[in-house]
Amino acid sequence: MRHYLLLLAIGLLWGSQFIFMHQAVSDMPPLLVAAGRALCGSATLGLLCLWLDLGKRQTRWRTYMLIALLDATIPFIMVAWGQQFVDSAVAAVVMGCIPLVTVLVAPLLLSEERITRSGLLSVLLGLMGVIVLFWPRLTRGMDVGLLGALAILIGAGCFAVGLLMIKRFAKDHPVIVARNILLCSALQLLLLTPWLIQPSLLALPGSRSLIAVALLGVFCTGLVYFLYMALIQKAGPTFASFSNYLVPLFGVLLGALFLGEQVQRTTALALVLILGSVAINQWSQHRRQRQVC
Repeated sequence: MRHYLLLLAIGLLWGSQFIFMHQAVSDMPPLLVAAGRALCGSATLGLLCLWLDLGKRQTRWRTYMLIALLDATIPFIMVAWGQQFVDSAVAAVVMGCIPLVTVLVAPLLLSEERITRSGLLSVLLGLMGVIVLFWPRLTRGMDVGLLGALAILIGAGCFAVGLLMIKRFAKDHPVIVARNILLCSALQLLLLTPWLIQPSLLALPGSRSLIAVALLGVFCTGLVYFLYMALIQKAGPTFASFSNYLVPLFGVLLGALFLGEQVQRTTALALVLILGSVAINQWSQHRRQRQVC
């Protein structure tokens, strides 16, 4: 029972990030939202490392800087920028495509990975879901809403590549890996801020936006990764992977409940198609794992 409660907590925290992001970008530049998220997340995981007494270890910071760029910096900026123009439900469904991008990119970075027939089928089904999701915007031409959705899709793709790079290059304790990635990402974002944002044009953000950024970093970035690692240790990676279903589902439901968003039929259909594609993908992975064993 505890495993299921932990799984629900992970899905809820990761799914609620789109609500906090929606609030944060209402009066803060996306770059500052991304930097605040990374900074709060790295601080949270830093405290957890001290609590777990993980100790100091030699760190390959150049490797982590590259991973952070793909796994955190670009996704944080893209999602924050895109959510200025699309509903949180759309953002949640688009981020549900992460496992599908992983299927396509994994053979390029990991020699043991291959694209199977079922994996290719999952990608095609997921692609149909993306087309259904984007179709109302495609019929209106290239507007800012479509650009926002595409930005989130690019962020999801970069995040997927970053996850594969973690699997190949990062050999430290998972919590240390997450802390280092977020710390490097915070540094990158803070260095970019003076170049991309004019201080004279900045307005003092409201307390609600600042609280949203803090919650986004502490709970939806730092704490949730710790819970995810704990679930993998307690129940295994197969069970923890079911969070891929819960995150877009919770994102859509929470957007409707707390932001009053109307879930369009195309969004609901895209959600079903993408979750179905994730199901095929995970079934294929579980089948291959059983054959290996």
